[in-house]
Amino acid sequence: MPAEAAPPADDTAAALTRLAREESGRVLALLARRFGDLDLADEAVQDALTEAARTWGPRGVPANPPGWLLAVARRKAIDRLRRTSSAWRRTMAAAPELAADAMSAAGDGGAAPSHRRPLLVDDDPGDNPVDDDRLRLMLLCCHPALGREAQTALTLRLVGGLSVPEIAAAFLLSEATLAQRIVRAKRKIRDAGIPLRIPADLDTRIEVVLSVLYLVFNEGYLSRGHSGDVVRVDLVDEAVRLTELLGELVPDHPEVLGLLALQRFHRARLATRTDAAGELVLLEDQDRARWDRAEIAAANAVLHRAISRMRPGPYQLQAVIAGYHANAPSAAATDWPAIAAAYRQLVAMTGSPVVQVNHAVAVAMVDGAEAGLAVLDALAGVDGYHLFHAARAELLARAGRPAEAAAAFTRARALTDNPAEQRHLARRRQEAEQPPAPGPGAGRRVTPSGSS
Repeated sequence: MPAEAAPPADDTAAALTRLAREESGRVLALLARRFGDLDLADEAVQDALTEAARTWGPRGVPANPPGWLLAVARRKAIDRLRRTSSAWRRTMAAAPELAADAMSAAGDGGAAPSHRRPLLVDDDPGDNPVDDDRLRLMLLCCHPALGREAQTALTLRLVGGLSVPEIAAAFLLSEATLAQRIVRAKRKIRDAGIPLRIPADLDTRIEVVLSVLYLVFNEGYLSRGHSGDVVRVDLVDEAVRLTELLGELVPDHPEVLGLLALQRFHRARLATRTDAAGELVLLEDQDRARWDRAEIAAANAVLHRAISRMRPGPYQLQAVIAGYHANAPSAAATDWPAIAAAYRQLVAMTGSPVVQVNHAVAVAMVDGAEAGLAVLDALAGVDGYHLFHAARAELLARAGRPAEAAAAFTRARALTDNPAEQRHLARRRQEAEQPPAPGPGAGRRVTPSGSS
């Protein structure tokens, strides 16, 4: 293929990263359908990316990198199949009795047995087989038979094109542990014959995909990875990109749009969530002039599309709440009664204790700290949730109960392993134990910890 002049090393690395992120999942999906083998497709794509890393520097980036990746990965897959077939023929020649036993067990009349089990696919690829294959791959990675950790790892690895070291760093795992998790998940897919297929009940399966993308976004929004960064912008952007891709594949699904709107509202505030020292900044203290207004406008448009479908869901309601915050011109102008009402609907819809904690915070902002504490104290099963204690601590401080507030801040700090949250909660304990300084800011309402 024609190639440009060899670019600088940084440009080549950027081109490789884009190729892995944006095209490897598409190529892997195509090859998995072509060869009926997820492992083979993944190995072939990785072989091709390795060749790109080795040859693009001296030769230059091809004019059509995605086409180059597909062609080379297809060739790599065929080479692997040929090597397997050649090894089988050598085994037959060297130990025919072993070959006879294997053929008898396989019952295939003499064909070389394979350790691989083909993935089943739909007979009709539809109007857009490429997009259908990408959706199949995304649904396969999030199959309910796999655990949530495996679903997340496979989605980022196979669909998102992230490397094992990147995923391991993001989720505070060793590379060996993460690699084994991926291997076990792929083995389960193979051994159980889990199909590369769009199921009849698509909504149920998409719920699993959305929950994985939500988890990836949250890890980026408040990271617990090795890097020490409070925010992992790369993971945030990757979650948004994959949600946008899912939205392209199922454009009329309101909850996909709801999650995308939620992500974009939060992404609009990323630059203000930490200060120059890397410390957390609560929502009410963030510099709204630095919020990305274009991103907020885009989120508003996506949310409008979702709501117009007239099929409300939890992600849409969370996006509505995030929208109230993002569109408020100031913290004081936030429509807390509307937020409290939305949280009531979300509690009724999900029953989630986490949502109930957030509802209590909104109630406190409308009716006062004691009202919010009454809601919190009625909750069960949240003693191990650090933001429950953080919210309770803030409301106790506002209610003029400093000793109880300090104890709650201490409990919250003990339950989180995020250094930035630990430092924030330690500061808030010190502030809660000190009498308020006289002045116009002494009685200001404080948004409970975690609302960042």
